[in-house]
Amino acid sequence: MRQFRRGTLAALPIILAALAASAHATCRDAVVLVHGNTGTPAQFDATYVELRARGWADAEILRPAWGSRTCAACNDHTGSEETPVRDALVEAIARSCTGRIDVIAHSMGVTLAAKQIVDYRLANDVHTFVGIAGATRGLWSCGTYPFNVATPTCGVQGLSVNSPLLTRLQGRPLGLRMVSIKSWIDQVVCATGVCTVGGVHSSQIGGENASYTVATGHFGLLSETSVLQVDLIE
Repeated sequence: MRQFRRGTLAALPIILAALAASAHATCRDAVVLVHGNTGTPAQFDATYVELRARGWADAEILRPAWGSRTCAACNDHTGSEETPVRDALVEAIARSCTGRIDVIAHSMGVTLAAKQIVDYRLANDVHTFVGIAGATRGLWSCGTYPFNVATPTCGVQGLSVNSPLLTRLQGRPLGLRMVSIKSWIDQVVCATGVCTVGGVHSSQIGGENASYTVATGHFGLLSETSVLQVDLIE
């Protein structure tokens, strides 16, 4: 019995270390998935399935629904559009095992999530921000502020080139690491045939750590890159 106890006690540090390592291995950032203009959380289904396959629990994945689903020109980056995204970010931080979160956003969801992070000073709580097919430098199809298309989506709090919203967000940190996924055949960002603003692809994030180019369209950038998205936050 004494020999058994001595052996058990001798092995105890190893057992505790193994348990600690196991606990650490399963501790991961909660993830917020933000859809684009008139989109739905279901557009992130492929990403959700990939996250679950790699061990994320359902409670660690938040997919806020925001904005009108029928009027693309009605949605902007202020008011009721903001609330679901902001609440999801705050809730994810509260749930996160690590104390930090990862944000993966598509299209207008990129700039909408970015505004919440900047306005509420959440950048230090975000480990990785992945912007997919965003228009962080604006859409030429929206015009150039103040000569913008007269809709909320393209207005002061919208996506016209040089809008006050985008000017304020440009170069602001959105996390400890920022990555963009873009395409040169994006039907939305490159709708006029020009993808760049000031010589830089509009989907690129100021101060980003990396940018990935995929030869697919605006929605394919979301649905066909789920493995890359999760690779970037894992």
